This record gives sequence, structure tokens and C-alpha cells, in this order.
Amino acid sequence: MYLSQLKTGGVISREGDVARLVNGVSSTYDLATAAIADGISLALAVERRGLGETVDLVALADKGALDCPVRHPDAGHMALTGTGLTHTGSASARDSMHADTAGMSDSMKMFRMGMEGGKPKPGEKGVQPEWFYKGTGTMAVAPGDPLVSPSFALDGGEEPEIAGYYIISADGTPFRLGFSLANEFSDHVTEKINYLFLAHSKLRPASFGPEMLVGALPDEVIGTSRIWRGGEVLWEKPFLSGEANMSHTLANLEYHHFKYSLFRQPGDLHVHMFGTATLSVADGITTQAGDVFEISSPQFGLALKNPLKIAEEDNLRIEML
Repeated sequence: MYLSQLKTGGVISREGDVARLVNGVSSTYDLATAAIADGISLALAVERRGLGETVDLVALADKGALDCPVRHPDAGHMALTGTGLTHTGSASARDSMHADTAGMSDSMKMFRMGMEGGKPKPGEKGVQPEWFYKGTGTMAVAPGDPLVSPSFALDGGEEPEIAGYYIISADGTPFRLGFSLANEFSDHVTEKINYLFLAHSKLRPASFGPEMLVGALPDEVIGTSRIWRGGEVLWEKPFLSGEANMSHTLANLEYHHFKYSLFRQPGDLHVHMFGTATLSVADGITTQAGDVFEISSPQFGLALKNPLKIAEEDNLRIEML
């Protein structure tokens, strides 16, 4: 089962080629919180409400009618975060960005820590991953909408990832709703200057969806990342995800995020990205305004597409109160 939602309100359930509106619910967040309160699964919550009108999901996506698969009604209670250096194919690209003459880069050290301790035995705790913060729900961009790079940015590049969605219940328990494609848009040139600039490079928007896969993450995810320019493919590369291609288990990454009580506040929504193995910047690509990012995987339904836009310079003023 796949779930998506309309910007104007309404949840769509798709199984196979048939997509239909879910009766009596305006958002995935409301559907999920009700399921948690009732002690039932998200799939059963959809089944109990029943399905109504059939919709053309592709047409809705083409006209920009679909939102991120899940949003919090209060953007301040929606946290966008992620982990890095979690995929077996990510080490070389990041190491080349952060290597120095002193020997092994911090990126390679972190990657090796994951390879050696990221998949603990049952009952054991594994090594914690690299972690980053993207922002609140104000930074969550709908499929088809522009990813806006700040005027001061040195780069605006894609990161094809899988995102997990979690709602915190009244007693502080994280409930996982499902997974979707994500573009964890970042400034890799700023990151390359110094690894301590990683936090700055991540304070950018990110896009999610269009569809959320309800259920377990496939052990092996196979997808394609593309950049379109002027109607032609500028760059294209496959990407791999899922635990078969990761140096950490999903459970280990989830534990090290939610072990902090800060991230277990009742009602909050977390969208957590699990890292990438493919970057166009590693192949010497420099993006420009008007380029279109496309991230696709048949396992996650419709492709995620977003054009790149450069923001106008912000005349920032700090006032004395």
C-alpha cells in the first residue's frame, strides 16, 4: 500500500494501479494519529474508513497537486533530520571531499566505524552514525515545487535518499508510518571547505514523496538519480539503499535518533533520512537554476521531481529592541 496526500486536503491510497481517496480524512497525519490512538495499524485504519473516488495519481502529480506524504499541522513540530556515511557506496565520494595530507579523513573514520559496529547483534547497541539537522516543516518541499538554494550558497546539489516518517504517541513512543523517496538537498562546496561546515551545508530545504510506502523498508532498494537541463538528461546514475547496501541497520539508526528524549515529544512528526551513496557533485557536476532533479525507484511509486531555484539576496537586518 502507498499513501499520498493532496495539498488541498485528502489522503490517497494506492494498491497496484488503482488510486482512491480514503474516506473521512483530510491528512495522513490525522489518519496516523487516529490509528495510534485506536491501537491499530495504518493499513487497517485505511481499511476501516474505506475508499471512495478513484483518482488519476499521475495527472495529480503532473499538475503539482500532491504534497509531501505526511505533514504536521504545525510546521514547528515537524523535524527534518538524517544520518550520513551509512551506505557502503558513500565512503569514496565523501572521503574525496574531506581527505587531507594527514591520512584518513574523518569521513572514512566514521564510515569504518559503521562497517565495524553499525549492525549489532540482537540485544546489543551499535555505534552511533553521523547525524544532521535540516530544519522544521517549513523546509519540507512538496513534489514538483522548487528547491530554493540561498543566495549565499556555493552549491545546490541533490542527495537521493530514503526517508522514514515517525509520529510520537502520547506516552512518548515513536511510531513508524512508512518510507518515501527524498531529495536531501545540500551545499557540497561549503561542506568540502571544512568538515565542520557540514551543519551549515545541511540547512537547506528537502523534498519528499510523492508516495509513502506503508510497511517495511525493502532490504534492497534500487533507484536512479537524474539531473535534467533544457529538457535533456545532464547526468544520471543508479543508487542503492536498504540494509543490504548499508553499513548500519535501520534499527540502529532509529535507536540513535530516538534515544534523545528531545525527539520523543508527544505529537511531534519526524522525517528522518537514512543517507545516500550517489552524488552528482562527486562527478564534477555544477548545478544551475532551472535544472530539474529526478529521483526514482519503482519500489516507491511515482518519481520525485523538483526544479532548482536560486533565492534573491536577503537584505538581513538585526534590530536592537
